[in-house]
Amino acid sequence: MSDPSSSPPAGQKPALKSTVPPQSRFQVDPVAEAAAAASGAAKTPPATRSSRAGSRASEGTTAGEEAKGRFRVVNFLDPSGAPADASDFAFNGDTVRSEASLHSSTGGLSHFSDTHSSTYYLRTFGHNTIDAVPNIDFYRQTEAPLGEKLIRPSLSELHDELDKEPFEDGFTNGEEPAGAEEIAPKVVSDSKGGTVKFGWIKGVLVRCMLNIWGVMLFIRMSWIVGQAGIALSCGIILIAVIVTTITGLSTSAIATNGFVRGGGAYYLISRSLGPEFGGSIGLIFAFANAVAVAMYVVGFAETVVELLDVNALMTDEINDIRIIGTLTIILLLGISVAGMEWEAKAQIVLLIILVAAIFNYTIGSFIPMKSKEPKGFFGYNAAIMMENMGPDFRDEETFFSVFAIFFPAATGILAGANISGDLSDPQSAIPKGTLLAILITGIVYVAVAISNGSCIVRDATGDDNDTIIGPLENCTDAACTLGYDFSICKEGGCKYGLQNDFQVMSLVSVFGPLITAGIFSATLSSALASLVSAPKVFQALCKDNIYPGIRVFAKGYGKNNEPLRGYVLTFVIGLAFILIAELNIIAPIISNFFLASYALINFSVFHASLANSPGWRPSFKYYNKWVSLAGAVLCCVVMFVINWWAALLTNVIYFLCIADVNWGSSTQALMYNQALSHCLHLTGVEDHIKNFRPQCLVMIGYPNARPALLHLVHAFTKNVGLMICGHVRMVGTFIRPNHKEMMSDQVRYQRWLLKKRIKAFYTPVFAEDLRQGAQYLLQAAGLGRLKPNTLVFGFKNNWPDGDMRDVETYINTIHDAFDLQYGVVIIRLKEGLDISHIPGQGKSHKPHIIRNICCIPSVLLWNSSKFFTLPLSIVDEKLLAASQQFKKKQRKGTIDVWWLFDDGGLTLLIPYLLTNKKKWTDCKIRVFIGGKINRIDHDRRAMAALLSKFRIDFSDINVLGDINTKPKKHNKEKFEEMIEPYRLKEDDMEQEAAERLKAEEPWRITDNELELYKAKTNRQIRLNELLKEHSSTANLIVMSMPLARKGTVSSALYMCWLETLSKDLPPVLLVRGNHQSVLTFYS
Repeated sequence: MSDPSSSPPAGQKPALKSTVPPQSRFQVDPVAEAAAAASGAAKTPPATRSSRAGSRASEGTTAGEEAKGRFRVVNFLDPSGAPADASDFAFNGDTVRSEASLHSSTGGLSHFSDTHSSTYYLRTFGHNTIDAVPNIDFYRQTEAPLGEKLIRPSLSELHDELDKEPFEDGFTNGEEPAGAEEIAPKVVSDSKGGTVKFGWIKGVLVRCMLNIWGVMLFIRMSWIVGQAGIALSCGIILIAVIVTTITGLSTSAIATNGFVRGGGAYYLISRSLGPEFGGSIGLIFAFANAVAVAMYVVGFAETVVELLDVNALMTDEINDIRIIGTLTIILLLGISVAGMEWEAKAQIVLLIILVAAIFNYTIGSFIPMKSKEPKGFFGYNAAIMMENMGPDFRDEETFFSVFAIFFPAATGILAGANISGDLSDPQSAIPKGTLLAILITGIVYVAVAISNGSCIVRDATGDDNDTIIGPLENCTDAACTLGYDFSICKEGGCKYGLQNDFQVMSLVSVFGPLITAGIFSATLSSALASLVSAPKVFQALCKDNIYPGIRVFAKGYGKNNEPLRGYVLTFVIGLAFILIAELNIIAPIISNFFLASYALINFSVFHASLANSPGWRPSFKYYNKWVSLAGAVLCCVVMFVINWWAALLTNVIYFLCIADVNWGSSTQALMYNQALSHCLHLTGVEDHIKNFRPQCLVMIGYPNARPALLHLVHAFTKNVGLMICGHVRMVGTFIRPNHKEMMSDQVRYQRWLLKKRIKAFYTPVFAEDLRQGAQYLLQAAGLGRLKPNTLVFGFKNNWPDGDMRDVETYINTIHDAFDLQYGVVIIRLKEGLDISHIPGQGKSHKPHIIRNICCIPSVLLWNSSKFFTLPLSIVDEKLLAASQQFKKKQRKGTIDVWWLFDDGGLTLLIPYLLTNKKKWTDCKIRVFIGGKINRIDHDRRAMAALLSKFRIDFSDINVLGDINTKPKKHNKEKFEEMIEPYRLKEDDMEQEAAERLKAEEPWRITDNELELYKAKTNRQIRLNELLKEHSSTANLIVMSMPLARKGTVSSALYMCWLETLSKDLPPVLLVRGNHQSVLTFYS
């Protein structure tokens, strides 16, 4: 809300009216003011700062010429398209308008384009100001076809004195325009190269189903039912589904926590747990996928060899597997290199074959045939179902060994996430596709298990002559009731039935060769998916340059950025394992690697939720941190169940990569070592937007003196950010510092905070006044990265009754915070904040006691000393009640966020953090923004889109098109009455006397200053009217705080603005961030 366009340049302050030609110190040069405003805008043009630098005038030009040059920079054009002369610009203190625009036939500034241009953030509510309204393009990380990366005006450009060089912020909070941090993938038009992007069905659902419906469905499911029985087989499937469902929920949570780029599981883990976990798991996951290619290809080759007659073998079985496997992987490599579009088409064809094979089996199971009965297929029969209900483990098999054989079928749930970079909308596609694939495949597996156990016996000879002719006394199997005696199979040697025939589903099906085609489809599709996944994950890992030696594989080719080098590497690894031709050794290790990935994904969700990072805001809400932790533990347990030594090896690799633990001789020593180590380690880590936390320095005095301030700040910093309770203890000529008392108080109040479960630090300092003490704390408080970034203090309610030097100190403290790049939050309660004067409150815990009471009013306080305390006045009663309002659960209502200017997002982040707390869960966020009358619907949709990208829930968005309407006359008169005692009234005195009085009392408001900031003053009055109209019943109001340029706006005028804006309202937070982004929609 600061409008430097209306600020006088340094050295020229609002002036006395004089007939003397030279300018006095109170006069303002409109042309120089125009140049100052334009220069502020020109320093941060949209997209880049340097693209238009050539149009700036040289430093040696006059003020008027420089103004012209700078206005050419920001494209202030008249209707004919010619640059407007600087002399044509009219000024209102708060706005910058060209005469051309004022005289436009369409009125106002309508000739300015509403698209992003170099004047974008000069257009605010129909007026031109430098302070920018909220816009999505301020939060982009790099330029892209989706929209330009705009740079909002920095805090220094809005606040610093005009003769000072603005602070160069550059890229902060991790906003580096790195090549790896590309814009989120979208479907780009053909004119942009025709990049192929997939939806949730083709990109995720199909891939996951093909991977989960692997070889196990057709050649192992029947054997599992024969061994474990129907009940335990369903239990095996259920455990696998539980593991994959929990992992799917965790994957969905991570995938919806911002834009997801290419890299699959590696990207998900590395962006949640960091590169320490992500780097190691990325290497292992990519390697596991590469070896999985060999596993699926060898499975395909073995099936082909089994179908061949002995005389048809080229050499022997092992070498034939190697030959067929090599030819197969070469064919799959060709399909993959041809591009994702061809690979996706192949997947669709394979899925059709696979589904046809499943339907082929299902239909066949309802058509029993006499010729199939000797081989164990009788159709659905209750006797067979009951016999196969229980387990019949043979050949030293157990429940866990059978589970270990089945579980690799469940390792395909990340097939869709692994190509996240090729999805049109990963945030939507990954949750829908993955979870639906788990549901469908789980139902199919259970159905096939029940079907197998209900229509096929465990053992059959395949001999038509094994029918029962005599009595049934010696035959008790289900087959006996159907006329067959397969009891000879108990001695071994039978080739048919669930226990003996892996191809039993081909027997049941209507057309046997279609089942064989399904097996081929399952193996080839899984191999193809792994062949695509491994290079994509490896490419993303190489792009991040965690391991510099492998960066050569980061290069992509073609319109889809295909990792051809990664394909070749995957081909080489896969071929090496194909030549081994023994899968029983490597299969358990692969399963362990996949399970390790699942465990880390689940743990990353638990870790992010437990850390309470403000950047953790998944739009997918159906997850729970404790369920994710249980999923991580379950994955680890399953790893050891499948193969304990492979699980041990996997865990050793992880711990070698990430273990960094300090062991002390006691708990306290360990905590200290860990805290110190982590603080030092954190110091070497660059700040990033995702991890931004409001770390508050609260100027509170004694912690129990302002409970409302303490509880409200603690509400949004608890378990999220740092909170330091700063206390400036005054010293001076007649008051000497008592260090012993201060140290004693520090220990006492820190214990008090711990006792009250307030997670904060109490830090007192000695200083001559509030400003000096605040300067000490602003510069020295904190440790390393655990340093405040936001100054919080209460509104000075009693300022009209106090010394104006205190107001000067108060306002200068705000200026100091902005100079040090702090955000500022001012909290105002109409009842007030300070209760230290009330008996029993504040520093003294001992109440004032009346021992000789003659007559006592009815309102009394009772103390443990058993004496009556002083009665409270009505004002103090209200104050005391208001001081406790944030300690209790808030009533159902709203938090009204008046986000009028883009300060980086702090104004929006604080209410979001509040609504995450139990005491504030019943409060919904309502957002109010400024806009133009003719663009209200457009502005509402734009803000809704921005909030959606930030994953911030809101109940309503209100666009205020009447902010610049003139305020009511009686409210303007009240403001004039308020400022009357603080006016300089230079017209009524000599210039020399006026200048002397201004020097002695710098808070005085000049007539010229009032005229210059007339529009901004009217806006504060009008905003208060709108606040009363829209937010009078809100639980809390969070409002963009107006800025005043230092050295230009007097303290009295600024204080009057704050007073006018926030008076007679529910609790108000006036918030202004430091104009560095604290919100991001990237993951």
